[in-house]
Amino acid sequence: MPRTRHTNSQTTGRAAQAGGRTTRRRMLRREVPGTVGLLADAGDFAAMRDYRSFTFDHHDDYGDYLRHVEGLLRSLAAQGIHTTVALFDPDEYAEFCTDHGIDPDTPAARSRFTAELAGAGAALPYTGQPIDELVPLLVDEAVRRATWEYATSLLAGVGNCADCGEDIGQASFTRAAETLTRLVDGAGPGHHHLVCSVPTQDEQLLAVLHAEATGNPDGPPRIEGRESLDFVTVLAAGLALGGPGGLVLRSTTEGFSDRVHGWRLDRGRLVPLSAAAVFNAYCTDADTGDPVAPEPGVEYCPGYEVDGPTPHH
Repeated sequence: MPRTRHTNSQTTGRAAQAGGRTTRRRMLRREVPGTVGLLADAGDFAAMRDYRSFTFDHHDDYGDYLRHVEGLLRSLAAQGIHTTVALFDPDEYAEFCTDHGIDPDTPAARSRFTAELAGAGAALPYTGQPIDELVPLLVDEAVRRATWEYATSLLAGVGNCADCGEDIGQASFTRAAETLTRLVDGAGPGHHHLVCSVPTQDEQLLAVLHAEATGNPDGPPRIEGRESLDFVTVLAAGLALGGPGGLVLRSTTEGFSDRVHGWRLDRGRLVPLSAAAVFNAYCTDADTGDPVAPEPGVEYCPGYEVDGPTPHH
């Protein structure tokens, strides 16, 4: 049987086709997002080293691990791949494997858990941050998410008003959103930093919000959507529970001293504090009760009316 000869042009053509397929696959890879699970501290890292299939062993420390993770993130970014970094909790991972009946001591199990974290857990996009900045940001995101989820569950569990049947949680959320608008409007133009604190039976709820207001009535203040939702949810929980709590607003306006206003939560209302009460609250150590020197160039001002009519339930 005669042997088929391949000409140089045929060989070159096939090589070009193979190269084209490789290039297309490489280009498509750039459009596939990735997720990297990150262990938040040395304790979590030690827990994962108990798995024999884990990449790192007992000769490695947490610093080694972080350096390798940072190298991986930089490599993916250099390839143009969008990467999400998710907080990897060893206890949640063990529960996940038990619930799904899979062996936790396998790379496949860790990969599956990490993939689910991107949509359900605490996660942030990697934008080139140094690893020592990324870790605390991710931990803060986890705390923020847990706070919002807990506050939401509290609102859902309050129930309906015995007199009118209205959903107290929903009504409190609406009131809190209206109150936030009054808070920012009353502060005037400038950058505003708000902190709301609500103690509950199980934990302390804390929400922080930043707003930029121009003073132009036709231009609404600029508030981050996620921050706004978190803040309103925590404030709503405080209103719905009817217990103690507090809110502080600090305003910075060019050409003026910073101004600090304060309110206390009392039986479902946000009550303005006097200037003296704001000074005492701001200049007292929350842990020890010892006085703290006031900041220079800061005015301690009374709160102003921001709550609507007293709710009937």
